[in-house]
Amino acid sequence: MTKKKHRSWGAGIIHVLLLIGVVIVAFPFVWMILSSFKSLSDFYNFSFLPKTFDFSAYSYIFQETHYLRWYLNSIIVAVIVTVSCIIFNSLIGYVLAKHKFPGASVIFILILCTLMIPTEMLVIPWYMMSVDFSWVDSYWGIMFPGMIEAFGVFLMRQFMLGVPNDILDAARIDGMSEFKIWWRVAMPQVKSAVSALGIITFLGNWNAYLWPVIITATDPMRTLPVGISLYSTGDAGGIQWNTIMAMSTLAVVPMIIVFLILQKRIVEGIALTGVKG
Repeated sequence: MTKKKHRSWGAGIIHVLLLIGVVIVAFPFVWMILSSFKSLSDFYNFSFLPKTFDFSAYSYIFQETHYLRWYLNSIIVAVIVTVSCIIFNSLIGYVLAKHKFPGASVIFILILCTLMIPTEMLVIPWYMMSVDFSWVDSYWGIMFPGMIEAFGVFLMRQFMLGVPNDILDAARIDGMSEFKIWWRVAMPQVKSAVSALGIITFLGNWNAYLWPVIITATDPMRTLPVGISLYSTGDAGGIQWNTIMAMSTLAVVPMIIVFLILQKRIVEGIALTGVKG
């Protein structure tokens, strides 16, 4: 009985601590949402709940800013880069894992070495190349640095190593091409890794700031993080905090949707990226 009491007390304490943690984490998010429904004067009263729900901030961002264009830009960039990473990283990982050729190990090591280079050191050559090829202030200019990513190649190669060679050999005997073997045989075997890579890539590009702020020059080409950041500097006639809260609230909607639909995959992906070796 004593052990059971200790266990129940221990479980109760853990649940209380978890509840406190949830409140601490969720409070800024809830405050942001409620603040987006306040008028500017109501915002400076520092009350938690709005006196009246005011939708003027949302009307303003849709009518007076390029917010919808920023939103569309972020969706286009995040979706295309995610699809590109899934296709090319998995294809490269498959080749490096299942095809033996001279220099394969060297190529893989060189790819891994790029992970040690900070992004801040790469933006200068990226920008110079973008200028030379007239990619500045374009979708391609925003997307090209992330369309094939070293971490994705590493992740997919490690999981492709676990695909049984017997299955691949059987497919070759049946007359399937290597491309079909990769797509129809190998890819279904590593669905968990593909899901993890897709989620990580999408969220990373949705929140990307450094490179998009460097490569974009006009307001309609901004992505959401860049547009919101530049708006919050006060260039639009003073900082309107309720409007910034409305922009931020709408910006996190896709991430919430992705989390609610794929939360099991997200947890699984975090575990996979740290365990598989």
